Amino acid sequence: MGRWLIVYIQIENLTKIFTESNKKPFVALSNINLTIEKSEFICIIGPSGCGKTALLNILGGFVLPTSGRVLIDGEEVKKPSSRYVSIFQDYKLLPWRTVRKNIELGLENKKLTRTQVNNIVDAQIEAVGLTGFEDYLPARISGGMKQRVSIARALAVEPEILFMDEPFGALDSVTKEAMQLNLKQLLASKQHGATVIFITHDVDEAVFLADRILVMQAAPGRISQIIEVDLPQPTMKYTRSFNAVRDTVIREMASVSHK
Repeated sequence: MGRWLIVYIQIENLTKIFTESNKKPFVALSNINLTIEKSEFICIIGPSGCGKTALLNILGGFVLPTSGRVLIDGEEVKKPSSRYVSIFQDYKLLPWRTVRKNIELGLENKKLTRTQVNNIVDAQIEAVGLTGFEDYLPARISGGMKQRVSIARALAVEPEILFMDEPFGALDSVTKEAMQLNLKQLLASKQHGATVIFITHDVDEAVFLADRILVMQAAPGRISQIIEVDLPQPTMKYTRSFNAVRDTVIREMASVSHK
């Protein structure tokens, strides 16, 4: 992929074995090797139990590998960093804080004036389409709106990397498609050039969002195939070129389910 210039994340010989008392050790990941470029959007897809979330947690520094290592910008990952933000399916909003105050959360430890904070939050509220809902509590807004708050909160701190674990999995199909488009447009804008590692079970979602798709297989978890997504921009779903990539992913998914 000639447009990518900067090697950013290196995964080297990564293995993760979980051990519990009175249970046989479980090999969640085996010998994962991967290079990810700066500002690249990677989707990870595969059957349950293939180690997708384990890999994301190791990349984010929440879990240490059994062997091998992860380097981000040349530095080995051993703990979480404020440079990286994780977004999950369950939103993790603070119920006693308004939409605005939830989005402000990551900015509170930064040396910013109140005017600077307000400007950043206002821009994010507008970007995710929540103008008019600034003073609502999470209990008063829909699931799709909560997810938009979660994304706005993450992007407000201008993270270098976004780790996203099925963030749209619980949304209805209409809201889900709107959120996919919204995320893609936000990341394409000049102010957000984050690198994204995105777990999904949805093939269409992966093809629409990703620059590359990692298809993983289980027992033990490893990368089965890396599929390049080189589609015309803006990406349109269900065109001939979109369907060709989609069919490749579906064939590989079917293949790994029988391995």
